[in-house]
Amino acid sequence: MKELIESIRANTTLYRLYTAALAVIFATFAYSLLSFRDLPPLIPLFNQLPWGDQRFSPGVGIFLPQIVVLGIYVFNAFLSSLILRSIPLISRMLAVTTFLISILTFLFTIRTIQLVI
Repeated sequence: MKELIESIRANTTLYRLYTAALAVIFATFAYSLLSFRDLPPLIPLFNQLPWGDQRFSPGVGIFLPQIVVLGIYVFNAFLSSLILRSIPLISRMLAVTTFLISILTFLFTIRTIQLVI
């Protein structure tokens, strides 16, 4: 496992992208924690579902996107470190994708909290 982490650290592009993605994930988590006491009991988290009660989640559900993105981060970082030596382009694409997903989750969380507060 240590070799996989060191392979990402050796590649500065991957290291910077994964570090930035992790920083955005933690910023999203911090923003959610700071706003958590002001949230109503139900928040509209699942906006793609039909109108009604299915769209709502308990207030704790605001942390669900961050948990999903953290899982994507771990999976992509692991996969990226495995294939870095054989296919470096795909490793970089995974890093960029992880970074973009973390930014979009940050924007989604901010927009959802601003909508209900």
